[in-house]
Amino acid sequence: METPGQTLHGVLQTIENAAKLAGRPAGVKLLAVSKTRSAAEVAALAGAGQRAFGENYVQEGVAKARELAHLGLEWHLVGHLQSNKAREAATWFDWVESVDRPKLVKALDEARPAGRPPLDVLIQVNVDDEASKSGCAPADVPALAAAIAAAPRLRLRGLMAIPAPAPDPEQRRASFRALRRLFDALASSHPGVDTLSMGMSDDFPLAIAEGATLVRIGTALFGPRGQDLPKEPG
Repeated sequence: METPGQTLHGVLQTIENAAKLAGRPAGVKLLAVSKTRSAAEVAALAGAGQRAFGENYVQEGVAKARELAHLGLEWHLVGHLQSNKAREAATWFDWVESVDRPKLVKALDEARPAGRPPLDVLIQVNVDDEASKSGCAPADVPALAAAIAAAPRLRLRGLMAIPAPAPDPEQRRASFRALRRLFDALASSHPGVDTLSMGMSDDFPLAIAEGATLVRIGTALFGPRGQDLPKEPG
């Protein structure tokens, strides 16, 4: 059985190889998605050198961030954010990757503590127009980006998406390419934009080939999940 360090090394090597093939030797950031994983599992991976972790639910993420505060980890919220949880998210997370509506922009900006750096924000795009997924329409990105850029306690960093789980890799590639085009357009009008978060355990090399700068990986690092935790109550 591999140690957390061996598993992490293998994933980082695959990321590095994919980045080199894409002609981007500067590298791609790894976000370890720790949804449903224990604080002890997170601590073990942190001990192997991983610093950035992603959580789907605010309450679960805050509990781990509190318990592991002494480790100085970077926490990303990657799941759908309810407006009534914006204060906790703005207080405990370093990044929110799932901003998809103007109401969240105002709530996060007002709730970010004055003593903290601006909250790094990604716009979540529903790139395949799936009714079951959160995210704004591609056409809504410019207006939402402008609102974020105008918020003093937020910092616009880029885009995030979860493409439809198509069995055909070319369909996923098309979704990644569409998001990359949106990203390039956004970066041309907002100089601070530098992060394109796309790709997970089953498709991250493909996402890197199409321009991902951050990949969100859970299963390949922690192994298969047990039964997911129930969704957060409203």
